[in-house]
Amino acid sequence: MSVMFLPLRLIPVPVQCVVLGSVLQIFFKDNDKFEDVLDSLEGKVFRVFIKDMGSILFIGFKSGSVWVHPSSKQRSDVKIESTTTGFARLSFAKEDPDALVMQKVLKLSGDSESMLLFQKLLEKLDLDWELELRRAFGDFFGSKVAKAAYALVEAEKKVQQSSTKLIDDALKSMDTPSAERLQLWQAGVESISRKVNKLQRQLDKLERLSNKENV
Repeated sequence: MSVMFLPLRLIPVPVQCVVLGSVLQIFFKDNDKFEDVLDSLEGKVFRVFIKDMGSILFIGFKSGSVWVHPSSKQRSDVKIESTTTGFARLSFAKEDPDALVMQKVLKLSGDSESMLLFQKLLEKLDLDWELELRRAFGDFFGSKVAKAAYALVEAEKKVQQSSTKLIDDALKSMDTPSAERLQLWQAGVESISRKVNKLQRQLDKLERLSNKENV
């Protein structure tokens, strides 16, 4: 976990719930276009696990509103799991949730219908977290959290770029064939395979003719 998010580990989970719940409630209250999605999520509960912080939050929907609690007696319909970086990429960098799921950055499990409803909500949720945090808790808090989130996302990009370069350099040092050479090799293999199949069909035909003559 990035040292930039270490202070968040010192914040009790109930306080984290108040922050998240306040932002979501204000946002949904000011945006009528989410009424149909909120209605479809009525009674649903989502368990959110932030792995590297060890935080577990429960997000629920009731009477067209949203609540966030540190615990829930109701069984979770969907479990959502990621790291602080993963949630920062989803919330602040606004990366495609489907892409994050495919990359296994964001892990969803549970009721299929509820997962689809959640993904639909994410697709429509054009939420400016920095703006909403500033509105709810002031410029200082909002800007600090947003700055840390953006820095965390940028740091991960640099790590990924560095890892990709290291892999490329290692492959080059091993004299690994280029993509063009691999394509030519694949084309050659496919050509030989077609010729072998054609020859096999001819042999089968000759064998059938030979069997008829023997009869």
